[in-house]
Amino acid sequence: MYRRILGPVYDSEKENWRILINKEIYASVKKHTIIETIRLNRLHWFGHVQRMEENRIPKRVSYMNLGTRLRGRPRNRGQDEVRGDGRIIGGEGWQEKVHNGEEWKKLLRTARNRRILHMPME
Repeated sequence: MYRRILGPVYDSEKENWRILINKEIYASVKKHTIIETIRLNRLHWFGHVQRMEENRIPKRVSYMNLGTRLRGRPRNRGQDEVRGDGRIIGGEGWQEKVHNGEEWKKLLRTARNRRILHMPME
């Protein structure tokens, strides 16, 4: 959508028109990438589930063991991804901050504003 709004640009070195590449679009628009959005939303949902009562279905499902794993390298689980993102935004004591809703929201807001989970495009 942004590529269409920003339109083609004139490249004076090559003396022709070209469309913008993703890196240039993200630099000019300064919006969160889809990866950042997914990571922040996953952390938001994790905090919500952690503050639920123990008998709630989403909390029970999040800790279920789904059976045996296949051969080879283990696939990344959602819990592993959340654990890694949590360490990035909150340091070592991030799991204690989850249980205080206001503190967790403040931490996520800070991560969103400072773009802590930003992964530069290659």
